[in-house]
Amino acid sequence: MVTEEDVRRVALSLPGAREQESYGGRPSWRTQPRMFAWIRDEPDALVVWVESLEDKKALIGAKPDAIFTTQHYDGQPIVLARLEAIGVHEAQELIIDSWRLRAPPTLVRAWERDPGRSGIALPPRVAWQQERGR
Repeated sequence: MVTEEDVRRVALSLPGAREQESYGGRPSWRTQPRMFAWIRDEPDALVVWVESLEDKKALIGAKPDAIFTTQHYDGQPIVLARLEAIGVHEAQELIIDSWRLRAPPTLVRAWERDPGRSGIALPPRVAWQQERGR
C-alpha cells in the first residue's frame, strides 16, 4: 500500500515540482505549466499520465485490480492506481514516468543525467511493468 505522504515525497523530489490543491481540495503535483499527478478520492487513487493509449491498456490489463480508468478519462493517456493496491516502488515509477511526460524537457534531461541528485533514484522495474515490455 502506498500513502499520500509517499506520493508527496516522490513527487516533490523531482525537479521543478510543487504541490497545489486541486479538484475537491485534493493534492496535486505540477511543474510549470502542467499537472503530472494528483490523488482523487472514491476510491483513493493516484492519477498519472502514461505515454500512450496502448500503454494505458497494457497497464490496466497487467494489473486490473490496481490500475483502472473511468469514463471521464476515456480516450486520454491517463490511468488511476488504487493506493491500497500498489506499493511504493510501483507508485514511484508511475509518478516519475508521468513527470517525464509532463515536465519541461530541460528539467527532464537534467534529471536523467543525474537522477540520484533528487534523492529518488530510478526504482527497479516491477513485475507488472516488465510484463508491458518497458
